[in-house]
Amino acid sequence: MNLSKSIELLLEKGVVIPQPFSVEIGKDVPTEHISGDGVVLYPGTRIDGSGTVISSGVKLGHEGPVTIENCQLGPGCELGAGFFRSSVFLEGSRMESGAHVREGCLLEEGAKAGHTVGLKQTILFPFVTLGSLINFCDCLMAGGTDSKNHSEVGSGYVHFNYTPQQDKATASLIGDVPRGVMLRERPIFLGGQGGLVGPARIGYGTVIAAGIVFRGDCPEGGKLIHSGSGTNRDAPFYPGLYGSVNRRVQNNLTYLANLLALKQWYAHARHPFWAGDALGEPLYRGALETLERALRERLKRLDELEEKMDGSLAAAGTYLKGDKKKRIVGEQRNFLDRWPEIRSVFSHRIEESLGLEDRRLFLEKLQETAEKHEKYLPTIKALTPEAVAAGERWLRHIVDGITARAMACLTGKTDKP
Repeated sequence: MNLSKSIELLLEKGVVIPQPFSVEIGKDVPTEHISGDGVVLYPGTRIDGSGTVISSGVKLGHEGPVTIENCQLGPGCELGAGFFRSSVFLEGSRMESGAHVREGCLLEEGAKAGHTVGLKQTILFPFVTLGSLINFCDCLMAGGTDSKNHSEVGSGYVHFNYTPQQDKATASLIGDVPRGVMLRERPIFLGGQGGLVGPARIGYGTVIAAGIVFRGDCPEGGKLIHSGSGTNRDAPFYPGLYGSVNRRVQNNLTYLANLLALKQWYAHARHPFWAGDALGEPLYRGALETLERALRERLKRLDELEEKMDGSLAAAGTYLKGDKKKRIVGEQRNFLDRWPEIRSVFSHRIEESLGLEDRRLFLEKLQETAEKHEKYLPTIKALTPEAVAAGERWLRHIVDGITARAMACLTGKTDKP
């Protein structure tokens, strides 16, 4: 029995494969996008997909079998065991055994997770840490400054991202993009054996005690939450009937605006840091495509919510009365009628024209600092307060500008963008 051509090429490059016959490399995997520098493929590793990128120092399967499909892995990334599809793992990120990571995930530098963690459409900023036995789909989480001062999710945590009305317009923003990328904010702590009901907004410095299922928002942050919001009571449940949709829609629009800001950050601030790496460009393209995929996913979920409004309006006519009926029907009708106009805000590339002076100022300072520190994280940490302020203003212009335009469409207070 002969080794496959791909395995032979990888061995020649210097990839360490202790048991070559136990490793499978798909025919469409570009071996030129697999580094030979310090990469280790342990027994039971399966790699597939034409978009695969494996950078120097990556270790796959040191805790058990690993399957990789179209993932882009940055230097020093370690995936202990599990399944990983169409996601990006930047330098030094790590996941332990039992991981199940589906499409649309982006783990930035030093982000890590314990054993048996499920992710999909999840973005973790540098150093964010997840414990074990966690389901954390449809979230963006930031906060913290380094590997010792980071946002954390306790073991046994769940982000509830699927409603009784069978929709997933539920993405939660834990931190934000304009401040989070600067790595200077207080960490966020979500206590173990608890949960967050999406779509939620949680601010920096927030601590949600262990065992709490939180059903609200705390966007201003800096609070200790030791009880779930709302009261426990029985109430009629009418399949297909939504209540108030304004909070749900607004939180989704804010999430989308943050994704657009993050995409601009990657295009203008992060891209140059990959220029000196042989695999930097395909790694960057993978990250950018992941953000584009995240945008499409969130718009798709709002499309599906909009499609449910006719049925909800009909149910409201049957089950609701008085002022409550008037308010809820008004909100739902507003969203149904104006969603196409709102949606267009996120496809007109408005974000490319917002905060340009602050962007120019920030990028000048970023380049100056990068000349001394070279790599991404040290450069961000070394930025002056003035540079940080300019960068935050640039990204805040995008988030606030896009959100304001979308909300103006929802309330009917502006012309079409």
